[in-house]
Amino acid sequence: MAAATSDETIRSLETTAREIRSDILRMTHAAGSGHPGGSLSVCDLVNALVFHELRLDPTRPDWPERDRLVLSKGHAAPALYAALALRGYLPREELLTLRQLGSRLQGHVDRGKLPFIEASTGGLGQGIGMAVGMALAARLGPTTYRTVAIIGDGECQAGSTWEALLAGGHYRLSNLLVILDRNGYETDGPTESIMGIEPIADKLRAFRYHTLEISGHDYREILGAFAEARSVTTGPTAIVARTVKGKGVSFMEGTHTYHGKAPTSAELGRALAELGAPGGAAQ
Repeated sequence: MAAATSDETIRSLETTAREIRSDILRMTHAAGSGHPGGSLSVCDLVNALVFHELRLDPTRPDWPERDRLVLSKGHAAPALYAALALRGYLPREELLTLRQLGSRLQGHVDRGKLPFIEASTGGLGQGIGMAVGMALAARLGPTTYRTVAIIGDGECQAGSTWEALLAGGHYRLSNLLVILDRNGYETDGPTESIMGIEPIADKLRAFRYHTLEISGHDYREILGAFAEARSVTTGPTAIVARTVKGKGVSFMEGTHTYHGKAPTSAELGRALAELGAPGGAAQ
C-alpha cells in the first residue's frame, strides 16, 4: 500500500474529520445561523486537501508557491474555517465568533477579513471563475502553484459556472482541479427536482475535463483521485464526489432541512454524542 493511502494516513484524516465536524456544529450553534448541511458534506474533501494534498505553509500564508484553494460554494465556510484552524492558520477558539458583528469569520469566506482565504465567494458561480483566472496566472510564471476549486451542485445551475468551466477546458489548464460536492440538495430541496444537472460527469467530460467519479467520504478514493489528477498533463481534472448532505449526523443526513439551519442546543448535544465528541451546548 502506498504511503499516501496507508492505514495511518486514513486514521489521521478520520480523526481530524471528527474534529472539523464537531467544530462546524459548535460554530453554527453559537452563531444561531449558518450552513451546517453543506459544510458537513464537504468536510472530508476539505480535510484531505488541507491536511494532505495542498502545498501550504501556515507560517507563510502569502507564500507565492502555495497552492490555491477556492471555496466557490462559499456558504460552506465553517468547514474551511475549522480545517484551517486545526492546521494553525487561526486560533481554534476564534471559530465560535462565526457570523458575529466584527468577526473575521463571515458567513461566506471573505479574503478582506482573512488574507489566507484566496477568494471572497458566496455568489454562486463566482469562485470557479476566479479559480480559472488563478490557474491562468500560474501558467504565466514564475510560480508553479496548483489551483483547486470546490463547487456545489446547486452552483452548477448557474450559467457563469459553465462559462468558467469552458475556459478551463479550452486553455487546457492542467494545473486546475475542480471538485464537485455532489450532495444532491440545495436550499429548497433536491437539485434534480429544482433544476436537474445530470449527467454531470458526462457534461464535464464534454468540456474537456479528465473526469473522475468517487465517494466524497472514502479517503482512499479521495486520495487516489488527487494522485491521478496530479498525473494529468493534458488539461484540467474534475472530480465528481458523491457526498451525503449533513454527513456524520444522523438526523441531518440526506435532507435539505439543515442547509441553512443551525442546530438547537439539544440537537448540538445529540450530534456531538454521535460524533464521539465531548460537550454540548455549553461548549
